[in-house]
Amino acid sequence: MKAVIPCAGEGVRMRPLTLIKPKQLLEVGGRPILEHIFENLPDEINEVILVVGYLGHKIREYFGDEFLGRKITYVEQPAKLGTADALWRCREFLGTGKFLMLYGDDIIDKQSIAKCLKREFSILVRESEHPERFGVIVADNNGKITDLIEKPDKPISNIVSTGVKVLDERIFNYPATPHPNGEYYITSSLAQFIKEHDVFAERAHFWFPIGTPEDLTRADEYFKALAGKV
Repeated sequence: MKAVIPCAGEGVRMRPLTLIKPKQLLEVGGRPILEHIFENLPDEINEVILVVGYLGHKIREYFGDEFLGRKITYVEQPAKLGTADALWRCREFLGTGKFLMLYGDDIIDKQSIAKCLKREFSILVRESEHPERFGVIVADNNGKITDLIEKPDKPISNIVSTGVKVLDERIFNYPATPHPNGEYYITSSLAQFIKEHDVFAERAHFWFPIGTPEDLTRADEYFKALAGKV
């Protein structure tokens, strides 16, 4: 199975750390964030499609054409057009059948991602103290997702998407509508997709989103402590 990881962003909130290094190569516990993500991919994933843009050559140099036994395909996203645009650029490489999509700046445990792969369609979720920063999920008693709202001003739930999702080629039947900022977000496509397909929420055991320098520091301290380095 293939996994798509968008890594083209400029990491603006991480500046000045990202002025000379892409966000995915910032280190947590002595290793790049993206290396942790590779390490936590389930065994079913045998190929990774990395969508690169800003300082993408540095990601290519570090990971090469194969990393931790998985083939890597690189797809260019030259303009900042959002996560849906990033996925659409991978369409020709995905073919038919299920694939995994996740982001290059969130560290999630392997077992939680593996749970998602057991479903036909799924989104990995977790409670958040700041749901307004994420895509908020509404699900019924069976875990079927009934609504998905991107970064709402007044969240109706504290359950949010971690960015991990299992989809197939049918997602391409639901093009994203442009956001007022000109970008195309996968949340827009998913909001249409869940109206016609059963997508289930699976709860993440461990999720460490890294969006700011403060997040990076906390993650670094956590993983160093885990490794017994502090």
